[in-house]
Amino acid sequence: MGLPAKSLLSDDHLRRIYITVIRQNWHLLPNDQLIALLGWDRDKFEFTLKEDDFLDHKLGPKPRCERVRYRALSASEESRAAEVRQTVAKYFGDLASEPAEEPFAFIGRLTSDEVLRPAISGARAGESQVDVSGWSISNDFQSLATTLRRAIGPEASDAKGFIEVGLSASAQYEGEAFRIDIGKGRVRLASGDIAGLRQGVHHLLDQIEENGGPYLNQGEVQRAVAVDPRYCYSYFALYGDPLLEPDLDPFPDSYLERLARLGLNGVWMQGVLSGLARSEVFPEFGDRSEERLANLRELARRVRAHGMKLFLYFNEPRAQSPEFFRDRPEMVGAERQGFHAMCTSIPAVREWITNGLAHVFKEVPELGGVFTITMSENLTNCHSKFRPGPCPRCSKRTPGAVVGEVLDAVYRGVRRSSPGAEVIHWDWGWRGGMASELIPKLPKDVRLQSVSEWSIPIERGGVKSVTGEYSISVVGPGPRAKTHWALARKAGVRTMAKTQFNNTWEISAVPYIPVPNLIARHCDGLRREGVSGLQVSWTLGGYPSPNLEVAKEYYYSPEPTEEDVLARVARRRYGAKAAPGIVKAWGEFSRAFEEFPYGVAIYNIPTQHGPANLLRLDPTGIRMSMLLFPQDDYLRWCRHYPPEVVAEQFTKMAELWRTGLAVFERALEDVPVSRRAAAEEDLAIAETCHIHFRSVANQIRFYVSRDRSPSNERSEALRAIIQGEIDLSRRLYAIARRHSVIAYEATNHYYYRPLDLVEKIVQCEHLLGKVGA
Repeated sequence: MGLPAKSLLSDDHLRRIYITVIRQNWHLLPNDQLIALLGWDRDKFEFTLKEDDFLDHKLGPKPRCERVRYRALSASEESRAAEVRQTVAKYFGDLASEPAEEPFAFIGRLTSDEVLRPAISGARAGESQVDVSGWSISNDFQSLATTLRRAIGPEASDAKGFIEVGLSASAQYEGEAFRIDIGKGRVRLASGDIAGLRQGVHHLLDQIEENGGPYLNQGEVQRAVAVDPRYCYSYFALYGDPLLEPDLDPFPDSYLERLARLGLNGVWMQGVLSGLARSEVFPEFGDRSEERLANLRELARRVRAHGMKLFLYFNEPRAQSPEFFRDRPEMVGAERQGFHAMCTSIPAVREWITNGLAHVFKEVPELGGVFTITMSENLTNCHSKFRPGPCPRCSKRTPGAVVGEVLDAVYRGVRRSSPGAEVIHWDWGWRGGMASELIPKLPKDVRLQSVSEWSIPIERGGVKSVTGEYSISVVGPGPRAKTHWALARKAGVRTMAKTQFNNTWEISAVPYIPVPNLIARHCDGLRREGVSGLQVSWTLGGYPSPNLEVAKEYYYSPEPTEEDVLARVARRRYGAKAAPGIVKAWGEFSRAFEEFPYGVAIYNIPTQHGPANLLRLDPTGIRMSMLLFPQDDYLRWCRHYPPEVVAEQFTKMAELWRTGLAVFERALEDVPVSRRAAAEEDLAIAETCHIHFRSVANQIRFYVSRDRSPSNERSEALRAIIQGEIDLSRRLYAIARRHSVIAYEATNHYYYRPLDLVEKIVQCEHLLGKVGA
């Protein structure tokens, strides 16, 4: 069919791409053949569907699939294969000759020591700058000195000056605060702890990148921490049971150093309590827990060595199968999809949570803390799905009473073993009066975390909506978070914000959405609200990016201005000459993204798939599923928006975005060679956003025309849209081949691979023949 020889994936790749494999074969293979294809057993398959970020929900119902058996092609099939070969040659020529990057190549870049060296463009020092090349470093803290020497070169015997790095007992250096005094012949960096020294070194590296060489600006710099903690998820971590696969390290050292350079001082990963702690009450729990804890201990130690903390996410207690309750009928709670909650109104269940967490923090004292979700997509406590179900106990109790006991069980468990670990209670899903019932009862040494941008009323395309999910296009903080934070402050509880500074489900097929103006505005609002800490990403959003560089500037005092922040970040990343054009492009992208028709079904509309989502000429009647299968369910994509309005908003967004792309491309010509590769990837990310926005508009218009146009107008309209999808697919194919970050997200793996876009073009050619001239 004109396709290249199938590339052989490494064992590492195969272990990282299994969700893509399952998605691509979900509607083709029966489960036993799918399990064989993966090389798994049934237990691992069923565990993955249930625990890997509720993959079963994202896949949707499993259709009945006939077993696949080999047979020789018929004459008609041979003919059709030849037609496919002609189509591939027509649009692509020789596919094998195209430049390509291996899948997951980005992991190698993110974990390479080479990327930690500041990009030097060959600029010269100005009159107010000090050339520190060849300087010596005194008070040698090994890792800090190594980081500095990457930028200024090895220590020279005839050093022209020195950089003094040292701890101070002064009261002005609280937490990560630091002071830098830069003059001719010497630089002094002082802080009260190693974490502050580390951030001071990062500040010096930022100056070197901004100045285009080993030059520091003379004068004094003082920074105090305004936000702590600041943590994110790994861009490439496996979600299911990563502590049993430590060789697939979610946080390699070089990646941790990159995150620390971006001002982050924490990372998080999922913890499933039944896999981390044994129990006399529940002897089936804790299998291989010692192995998981040993790997967790080593990971937490390594994270600490980079001046960061490891946080665990707990969403407990996890629902169990009916067999679990055969001898425990008194513990059966609410039911969902054949699983039952372990009813937390039973004291023994709550004590298991407490004892289990106490054991984890005793065995891994290096952990930074936990954050909890108590109402979510997972069935945990009997009210976690926003209704008590058939539970005879919890159905008679308020959600606040049930959830409050879970929060208390978590708190008591952590505090039994760790007086200093963070306990962060996230109010995700709390409804009605739960916040006013629960927050005043929280212990003073916990933190309350709220999604910053929820409940903001907006109007786009003449349609009114209210944010109820993560959003970058709608800038927080919003009224829900502000109300809950006010309750917390009144109760003497510190506040935290949950944000998405890189990307959201608005479009997660790119590692970040290049709209740093919106990030700066959001950070400014959070500073004014006085939140104490930030979780800057869910499972999506851990990619080192300009957005995170912008956010970093707001973590410390004194408070910066948006204009100054954007200019400095652009100079550091793209060089002084290109920076003004890049800032202008960012402004265009940010204005465009504020046209996103928030209120559509962001988990389902094909912004994640773009043109890779196939067109259906005949209605399938198949309902969309979360994230992985948009299908042709366009009315549900649009929710309360008229489809024509959604198509128009995506078109408007794409047109505005195209203006920014043109500015970015012109600025790219002025980017120094040393920074060109990163800038070209940034352009590819921006182009992918544009292609996806344009394709969503195409797809909606296709289905509106399919279902509503008069027959004499239908063919012409459909042909124009199909041709547009062919053009977009060709553009995106070239981008996805060259840049392995495109279409990847940690808990969904690749939404599409380049050959999926080839399939789309083959299908579109077939459709052109069916709709007629």
